[in-house]
Amino acid sequence: MFKRREKPKLHHRARDFLWPSLGWKRSTEYLFHRIGRLPGTSHTIAAGFACGAAISFTPFVGLHFILGGLCAWLIRSNIMAAIIGTAVGNPWSFPFIWTLIYNLGISMGAGSNGSAASDLDFPTIFSSCMDALLRFDLVYLMETAWPVLWPMFIGGLPAFVVVWLVFYITLRPLIDNYQTKRREQRMRKEIESRIQETEQ
Repeated sequence: MFKRREKPKLHHRARDFLWPSLGWKRSTEYLFHRIGRLPGTSHTIAAGFACGAAISFTPFVGLHFILGGLCAWLIRSNIMAAIIGTAVGNPWSFPFIWTLIYNLGISMGAGSNGSAASDLDFPTIFSSCMDALLRFDLVYLMETAWPVLWPMFIGGLPAFVVVWLVFYITLRPLIDNYQTKRREQRMRKEIESRIQETEQ
């Protein structure tokens, strides 16, 4: 009933993904409303979203939806919130995230002889990894991809924990407040409707 009569074309959807037509502020507000209206407590929703956001700080590109949902399922939080939370990893934030976790992994001693992050073409590396997996090209995976992915994996571990805590601690009181206001609005509407019924 509320669906669009015509589905937006692929290039329109791609454009909206890169630069939302509603603008970043309204898109963020809309996203928060969707999160707040998910079924569950403020704890389960915030924890689920935190799982999706945190998994974006790992090098498992292409598996973030699955791993975010799995992480949420393991800690009994909201899986849909986790899927929404993976939006933290997007074309605008990925360059920062990949550089951060790679440099963090190098500083932790994972592949200390690796290349500088500024010299790496991360999108090409990830797409080549997918092609190599399909071709079972173990030589490329071990000699070219592994020296990059291993530091990113190691750096992604502490990043995962920090990002999870930041989003959980930030979102839980906001969602709790949002849910409380929604309950109060519903109660007011019910009272008003009963008053109108009695007056009739």
